Amino acid sequence: QVQLVESGGGLVQPGGSLRLSCAASGSISSPNVMGWYRQAPGKQRELVARIWSGGNEYYADSVKGRFTISRDNAKNTVNLQMNSLKPEDKAVYYCNVERWPLQYWGQGTQVTVSS
Repeated sequence: QVQLVESGGGLVQPGGSLRLSCAASGSISSPNVMGWYRQAPGKQRELVARIWSGGNEYYADSVKGRFTISRDNAKNTVNLQMNSLKPEDKAVYYCNVERWPLQYWGQGTQVTVSS
C-alpha cells in the first residue's frame, strides 16, 4: 500500500509564496517521476510540474519562472516552491508519483490566492 501525504497548502495574498510538500510511504521505492497537478473549480486537472529520478524537470508554461519543483530521492519526497502567486493559481493541488506502470495520487491540498 502506497500513501502520499501532502502538506503546505493555505491562503496567501497575490504575490506571496507557499511551499507544498509530499511524502510517499509504503511499498514504493525509487519513483520514476514525481510531480504536482492542480484542479480549479469547473476545470480539468492539469499538470503543473514534474521531476524525473535523474533530475530533469518539466513545468507548465503558466508557472515557469515562478514555481520550482524538487525531490529528495532518499526520502521519497517532492516539494513545490510557489512564488509570485496569482489568483489564477487557486486550485486543489495533487501530488502524483509514478513507479511504472503504476501511479499514485495524494488527497489534495487547497491553495487559495486572494487579497
